[in-house]
Amino acid sequence: MAIDFTFPDDVEDARMLVKKFMTDTVKPRMDDLRDRGAPGDEWRKVIYELRDVAKNRGLWAPHMPEEWGGMGLGITAVAAMSAEAVKTPMGPYLINCQAPDEGNMHTLLHFGTADQKEKFLRPLCEGTMRSCFSMTEPEVAGSDPTQIQTSAVREGDEWVINGHKWFTSGAHGADFAIVIARTDPDAEIAQARNSAFIVPTDASGFEIVRDVSTMGGGGGHPEIRYTDVRVPAENMLGEQGGGHKLGQVRLGPARLAHCMRWIGQIEQALEMLVDRAQKRYAHGSLLSEKQGIQWMMSESALELYSSKLMVLHAAYKIENGMDFRSEVSMAKHHVANTLWKTVDRALQVHGALGYSNDSPLAQMLISARWARIADGSDEVHLMRIADMVMRSYNETGSVNRAVGELPL
Repeated sequence: MAIDFTFPDDVEDARMLVKKFMTDTVKPRMDDLRDRGAPGDEWRKVIYELRDVAKNRGLWAPHMPEEWGGMGLGITAVAAMSAEAVKTPMGPYLINCQAPDEGNMHTLLHFGTADQKEKFLRPLCEGTMRSCFSMTEPEVAGSDPTQIQTSAVREGDEWVINGHKWFTSGAHGADFAIVIARTDPDAEIAQARNSAFIVPTDASGFEIVRDVSTMGGGGGHPEIRYTDVRVPAENMLGEQGGGHKLGQVRLGPARLAHCMRWIGQIEQALEMLVDRAQKRYAHGSLLSEKQGIQWMMSESALELYSSKLMVLHAAYKIENGMDFRSEVSMAKHHVANTLWKTVDRALQVHGALGYSNDSPLAQMLISARWARIADGSDEVHLMRIADMVMRSYNETGSVNRAVGELPL
């Protein structure tokens, strides 16, 4: 049998190294800062120190090739590391594997010119720069990038960008943005109308209007206006008219990267649920002895198990150069909804404590609701899955190609 669900030694070693680093080194420092109510400057100082420690221990940019300062790991190993890192606040950032920089690194690696890589990718990999991805617009549906209105017009050796974006996550403190803008409005194929550009955030006309307030407060998702922003022609990322393709190439693995991090949070929420249920006594017995609570545990466990299998299989297909679109859409939908349901159940079992900010569950639930919208809403992924199921049936007489193409 070729099926083997054990990790190779290098993957398991990487997972255990990051787990030990987060548990033994990071968590005590974070707990101390929180317990003392340390000011923001001290938090920042400690975070930078911990990033240096991670780098010195070789726990740095696991998703990037070694020649770019990373660990050179495949996406399965990155999944294992991310699922452990996310259980600690700032964990992915401490190992330089956080959104949106992680996705932008992949994008620059695959589409950037040699000069673009040296100027923008290398500092990202070194952790001396930050970036953002600017695609979503308030005036049009974010799930349909063919409607993007932000324009880029060629004038000599420059492109002039005008438009309005929001939810450009991470724009505060970013050194540059990857901006999707319309360059070919009359292109017969709608997907060929947009191109991608690297835009330094200190460029004239780049304006952060506000930080969009969300369910979770100020969520780091700024609204931005581009007013006659000029960038040199060499700042186009990829080919003209290739913005849609670039976005899809970026978002496929990025969606799975989100799923990797969410799995760690799902596991954490389920463990909190189990721990609370076995300690809380009410109405004549422990909560864990009540059938309704047991069903919460079992349903969460079933969904977590299937989430892990989906992510591992999608990662396998990506690593082996196979078509992974259906599997990633399925994983993104299923894992995001599992996160939402499991955190909600854990909060319910914690009662008033779960609703309060004395527990991390309240903030976890707010973030979980975002997961069902980010990188493609639930409905868009269901539409894509249905399309691939029908295509598989119509072309092969079977739906198997759209459901993992497994030998079952």
